[in-house]
Formats: sequence, C-alpha cells, structure tokens
Amino acid sequence: MKVLVTGGAGYIGSHVVRQLAQAGHDIVVFDNLSTGYRWAVTAGELVVGDLADEQAIDDVFSRHRFEAVLHFAANIVVPESVANPLKYYSNNTRNTLNLLKAVEKYDIPYMVFSSTAAVYGMPDETVLTEDMPLAPINPYGASKMMSERMIMDLSAASNLNYVILRYFNVAGANPEGLLGQATPEATHLIKVACECVTGQREGMSVFGTDYDTRDGTCIRDYIHVEDLAKAHVMALDYMSLGGESQVLNCGYGRGFTVHEVIDMVKRKSGVDFPVELAGRRAGDPAALMADNARVREVLGWSPDHDDLETIVSTALEWEHRWLAKRQAQ
Repeated sequence: MKVLVTGGAGYIGSHVVRQLAQAGHDIVVFDNLSTGYRWAVTAGELVVGDLADEQAIDDVFSRHRFEAVLHFAANIVVPESVANPLKYYSNNTRNTLNLLKAVEKYDIPYMVFSSTAAVYGMPDETVLTEDMPLAPINPYGASKMMSERMIMDLSAASNLNYVILRYFNVAGANPEGLLGQATPEATHLIKVACECVTGQREGMSVFGTDYDTRDGTCIRDYIHVEDLAKAHVMALDYMSLGGESQVLNCGYGRGFTVHEVIDMVKRKSGVDFPVELAGRRAGDPAALMADNARVREVLGWSPDHDDLETIVSTALEWEHRWLAKRQAQ
C-alpha cells in the first residue's frame, strides 16, 4: 500500500516505518522533527511538516494516493500534560482532527492509530481488557481518548476502517542497533536507567515503595518496540483482507516491578548507580498489565522479544550507540 506515517521520525514510528518497508509498502513520513530525527527515517520519503498546518496536510494528501494512514505524531509525557494541558489538546486532539479532515476528504480506507493504556486511568483491575470503561486521569490520556472517539465517529459516518492500538510500556531498541529511543529528556523507566549506566544521569528515583506488590514498587507490562511495530504492519494486512475495525491492547500480559527492571539493567550492564527511594506519584496505579487475547486472536500476533533481558539488552546497546553518535558530532 501507499501509506502516510505521521510521526514516523520518532521512536515507535521509525521502527514501524522500517518494518513497513520490509513488508513492501510505499511510505511517506510526515513529521515536524520536534522529537524525531531525519536519520531515523530509514525508508520512504520524509516530508517535514506540522499537523497544525492544514494546508501542509492537504498538500501531501493531494500529491499522493494514500490507501492508509498510520498516526503516531503526538506529545506523550504525562507530567508535562498536567502542567501544560492545552499543548496536549492542541497537538494530540486538535491535530488528529486536522488529519481526519484530510482522511475524510481523500476517502482514505484504512487508519492505524497510536493510542495508550493511559485511556483506562486508575482501574481497579490489574489486567486490562479493551472493553473496560475509559477514565483517563491526565490530559495526555484524555487527549488520546478524544482522538479515539473522533476516529470511531468518522468511521461510522464514512468508509474508514481503523485499528486503534493501546500501548502499554514500550521499551527496547532494534536488535541490529539501527534505531532506538533518542527522545530528549525521556521519562520511561528503562531509558532513564540506561542513561544512568552511560553517565548521562547521576542517578534516578523510585516513586513509591509501599504498593501491594511483590516488592512494594509498581508493576508494569513492558513490550519490545519491535513487537509493537509488528502489530501495526499486521493491522494493515488485517484490514486489507476485509477485517472490521478494532481496538486492541498491545502488551505481553505480564509485568515487572520497578526494582526488578532496575536490577536487570544493573546486572546486564555491570554498572551500579544511585537509586533514591521517593514517595508515590499521584495517579500511579500499583499494577497495570494488558489482556492481549484480542490482538493475538484478531491479528494472529505473537511476540518475538517477550523477555525483559532482551528488552534491556537492546536498550543498553542502543544507549551506548546513541551517546557515541552525539559525542562524535
């Protein structure tokens, strides 16, 4: 297919672009490079543009006969969304609306949307199904929930079919070292711990040690970025064969505590670093894991990297490469 990938120069989008190219798709990446990089676009054409610019969106749609849109472009830092909510409603929700106007105008049949487990908020359950009520507790989650609803409503009123993928905790890097998380000031646990290993941070904090978990710290479901990317390619195949619109969780269905993750990073790197124990952060559930039965059944998806050691090893290797790359510039 001829596909448009918004945010395809970013962490997850770039991994998906590479897999789309391997599957034979013809790709145009649309990215404002605010958190992405030109070098991360390993296939297709890069158009530097912003989804706030409706004319730029129309220009790229008018020049290409897209059959599908994969929409990654968004701000994703939860604490920032609380401090600056309008940035998130502008860049995530309004810009999705701008994109959907073009999807409707040019009658695009397929869309894959990058969503998040943050739409579930603070559920009582620890293993989450797609049918659970949506109750986001921060503007990031709310902005994604609103985008989901707009996509569903447009689908009901048009020929658009969609697959919405709700990510749990994405981590790791391309095993060949070609791509990885290069986001500045990242807040993801494994990325932060790897930056401590490479000396980019002096240490890190653990927020909350009194949860009702096996060691008192939060449990999260970590999914390797390559397995997540695979789900996007399979979603396109599924829709092209006549599959109906779906909302699918993307996770492994099991979790690790914060202490377990940090211990794995220290063990794989052989580097110790200071870890400060701090109080709980507001809005952190004790445990969140995906029920992934639906993505397995609907797409036939199964993970290739379902192993914390693998996730951490690829993240560490990438972090060393990324630091060396910056130091050489």
